[in-house]
Amino acid sequence: MNGNKVIQVEDKVPFAMLLPLSIQHMFAMFGASVLVPFIFGINPAVVLFMNGIGTLLFIFITKKKAPAYLGSSFAFLAPATLVIQHFGYAYALGGFIAVGFCGCILSIIIYKCGSDWINIVLPPAAMGPVVALIGLELAGTAASTGGIVGDNISLKNVFVFFVTIAVAVFGSVLFRKFLSVIPILIAIICGYIAAVAVGIVDFTAFKEASLFALPNFSSPKFNINAILTILPVILVIVSEHIGHQIVTGKIIGRDLLKDPGLHRSLFADNFSTMISGFIGSVPTTTYGENIGVMAITKVYSVRVIAGAAIISIIVSFVGKLTALISTIPGPVIGGISFLLYGMIGASGIRILIDSQVDLGKSRNLILVSVVFITGLSGVIVKLGNVQLKGMVLACIVGMILSLLFHIFDKLGIMNDR
Repeated sequence: MNGNKVIQVEDKVPFAMLLPLSIQHMFAMFGASVLVPFIFGINPAVVLFMNGIGTLLFIFITKKKAPAYLGSSFAFLAPATLVIQHFGYAYALGGFIAVGFCGCILSIIIYKCGSDWINIVLPPAAMGPVVALIGLELAGTAASTGGIVGDNISLKNVFVFFVTIAVAVFGSVLFRKFLSVIPILIAIICGYIAAVAVGIVDFTAFKEASLFALPNFSSPKFNINAILTILPVILVIVSEHIGHQIVTGKIIGRDLLKDPGLHRSLFADNFSTMISGFIGSVPTTTYGENIGVMAITKVYSVRVIAGAAIISIIVSFVGKLTALISTIPGPVIGGISFLLYGMIGASGIRILIDSQVDLGKSRNLILVSVVFITGLSGVIVKLGNVQLKGMVLACIVGMILSLLFHIFDKLGIMNDR
């Protein structure tokens, strides 16, 4: 195939291409997605299972119009960890269900009221930097995961990191035909081979794992204090979801907030989180890593995403395979993430350019400046046990400023009309 061809959302993909493209998406999300259950102290198999189920539900509910892979949400880490320490994991599951349920109710309200308000509270001058921050604020995480920052930097980690990112970068611009759409998968394979060669891959978990095993399903318990501890996270996940839908829409050239609609995608996202709580898994969210894969490869087919979801479900039942994939070391994951997060950041800048935002106007210049500096400053606002920081805090600040500017404009007191 022509390396410059775009595979659109509804396009069919031959199986010979579908399998490696789907594996590429599964690998892209794997490192970050399994980190959450590791932090919570649970087996990642049930999470991989729910990631697959949640993704298939998302595709179905959005009428196959919104390509997105659902992975483990990091937004719940702080409050859920607190609940687990005081009440136990089962009560955290109850909190996940409550947040998912409230998110579904919010999506119904948006369905009744529409989503035009987003253009008022998130105009392009605010939306662009907010979307850019989705990737930019994670740059440090990618470098840390890759082992290239800190006091004790290993030359082996640095070598593997740069092998991985070099193959991804140069493969994206030099590979031709089918290889041009799987540079991420090739980079992961090359990085893994390099990691094995320098001896930083630990095969202990693979040797000890059983061949087949059922995911560790468990039931939720409910406590009002545990629920109230986790519930404020809904502010974070709604902001994150809107940002992801906007950047995905820009990448594929469609307005996903209009078709299939924010109400559908938000409902699907939160319905998956609610189901996760009922079976013992962690909350899900649309994944920036997979958005980055689409941006690089120009492959937007929901069939590829669905294929990745099915593979994730299969892997969750194969203990040896789950353990083998878990041996992919941090420098490989970090090297790939370094590039993918940068692509998301570039998509935010693209919004400013495509929307022809006039930075000669005070309102636009102020919005861009305040959103960027808020997101990158490290400022944290605490609401109970929930921390608002980075992109989420910047989004909220941008929305408040945009709404005030809209009111000032209606009153005729803006100086740049």
